[in-house]
Amino acid sequence: MTSIALFGAGGKMGMRLAANLRGSRFTVAHVEIGEAGRARLASELGITPVAPEEALAGADVVILAVPDVAIGKVAATVVPALRPGTVVMVLDAAAPFAGHLPARADIAYVVAHPCHPPIFNDETELAAKRDYFGGVGARQHIVCALMQGPESAYALGAEVAGVIYAPVMRSHRVSVEQMALLEPGLSETVVASLLDVMREAMEEVIARGVPREAARDFLLGHLNILAAVTFKEIDGVFSDACNKAIEFGKPMLMRDDWKRVFDADEIAASIRRIT
Repeated sequence: MTSIALFGAGGKMGMRLAANLRGSRFTVAHVEIGEAGRARLASELGITPVAPEEALAGADVVILAVPDVAIGKVAATVVPALRPGTVVMVLDAAAPFAGHLPARADIAYVVAHPCHPPIFNDETELAAKRDYFGGVGARQHIVCALMQGPESAYALGAEVAGVIYAPVMRSHRVSVEQMALLEPGLSETVVASLLDVMREAMEEVIARGVPREAARDFLLGHLNILAAVTFKEIDGVFSDACNKAIEFGKPMLMRDDWKRVFDADEIAASIRRIT
């Protein structure tokens, strides 16, 4: 039986993982030092957390479900106590990319992160349709990276990721550097920023007299069809008027050098701010 030590089990992410690990082939020892988190584990999942040293004894896999800013501190305490060959799983590329994981050649580091449920899907159950984060009812894709260690460590880490993020469709193998391009680069620096601009634009047309519900309905409806065309979800094209608007709009909204956000130094700076 493969043993997992789940650190941060009572946090927002840890609770999702703890729930998904129930009924799996893994035995799990839950670690949570916060009183609120311990209470959540007990009341919502009927789980009693254990001391870190008890969880680490014999652990094959250690999952650090803790905030990015705490990864370095927690890892510095946990990693020296591990047996050789242990797989340490981190749930975001920021801390590994920034060098916050202790150097130790005889253990493996695996990074796994959800893509989250896609906006184009065929979910029919209401609970799945409303599971925007994933890991509860909606199917999602995931990305996994082997930072160091043997292929067997990657296989085990990817298997664990498939359980903690279930239900999973595709599992993509990437490098830690590529995962950092995806987040924070693509998903947060670009996509989240542009979505925030869209929200500001909606508020601007509301301020100029458009009823709020009309503006929101118009924006979200157009976001749906425009995204479907842009990302080839359907076989369609933009109208001539729309293409003219894009030709005028992009230079108004975007700097010529905006793709610098994906340069190594910019990714590193973004991750420094996060961690």
